[in-house]
Amino acid sequence: MTRTPRLPGPAATVAALASCALLGVALLGPPAAAAPGPDTRPTAVVALGDSVASGEGAGDYEEGTRGEGGNWCHRSPHAYVHRTGLADRSVNLACSGADSADVAFGAGTDNAEGSQAQRLVAVATEYRVTTVLVQLGSNDDAALVDTAIACIRAFLDVTTPPCRETIGPLLDERMAATAAKVEHAVGDVRRAMDRAGYRRDAYDLVLASYASASTEHMVGVPALIGCPYSRADAGWGRTTLFPRLSATLAGVAERTGARFLDMARATEGFEACSRVDPAQEWQRRITVDAHAFAYGGLDAAAYHVAAESFHPSAAGHAAFAGCVGEFVRSALPAAGCVPVDGRLQVQRTVQTPAA
Repeated sequence: MTRTPRLPGPAATVAALASCALLGVALLGPPAAAAPGPDTRPTAVVALGDSVASGEGAGDYEEGTRGEGGNWCHRSPHAYVHRTGLADRSVNLACSGADSADVAFGAGTDNAEGSQAQRLVAVATEYRVTTVLVQLGSNDDAALVDTAIACIRAFLDVTTPPCRETIGPLLDERMAATAAKVEHAVGDVRRAMDRAGYRRDAYDLVLASYASASTEHMVGVPALIGCPYSRADAGWGRTTLFPRLSATLAGVAERTGARFLDMARATEGFEACSRVDPAQEWQRRITVDAHAFAYGGLDAAAYHVAAESFHPSAAGHAAFAGCVGEFVRSALPAAGCVPVDGRLQVQRTVQTPAA
């Protein structure tokens, strides 16, 4: 007797279909993930570092950085980071008086703002950061402010040896200590961008050095025109001190994979007291009484006015911005900013200032 075959029930049918579907997935693989959309965040260029990057000396300091709550960062809207044209936005995290510990991760000693690297993480999350500018080292062992004070004291007191003789022998030790601290801070800037999810080829990291504030080619009597130091010490600063610091920072840039912009000659011919009209200079002259600046006696308000001494003016920052922008847009790993016909230009081969 022939038996009539039974047809599968609904449950068996569903199971069979599911098996076929799983087999199809196994053969074809999982569905492709959707491609990420374009990054629509505004682009940004960010500055970190000390007084030169913050805009000390350029004036019109931003609210909140003029002593409020002890914050004397003196960030200026005229600072070069705001004038490069490199991105949709410009963000200035630099602070007058900052040293490498203030830029690196950690507590630091800054004006109650905390680590600049930590703040960079937040900025790089909110914006698509394309360029990070770092100008750092002057307040570490290089001690440019203390060196300036030593030069002024030597000028005011004939019994005090020239600063080129007292500070000069210390340069090797000071620059080595500065290099180690700046290198650690630049490494933390890299790590900040890593934490924000950036590949290292997704942005430019530029380490810049400093422009000489003084020159032996002063146009009048130093004590009367706002540059209270000898021509010999001023010449030593221009041709030895600032180039040595630049060479130190160039080494840091090479070891950390940053691009390097040498600013040692950036104000050549436009230093403080180099012109009859101070408005034509790119560095400010001393802004308080020289004796009080060198030996103390300034009250709190005058102390922060004194901080503007021998810092780039708004005109200086405008000149810097053009060269910084030109350098970032170039493919050069390192270059210098040198005045040519009254404006700064990028120079591929950096030359030691002429004696």
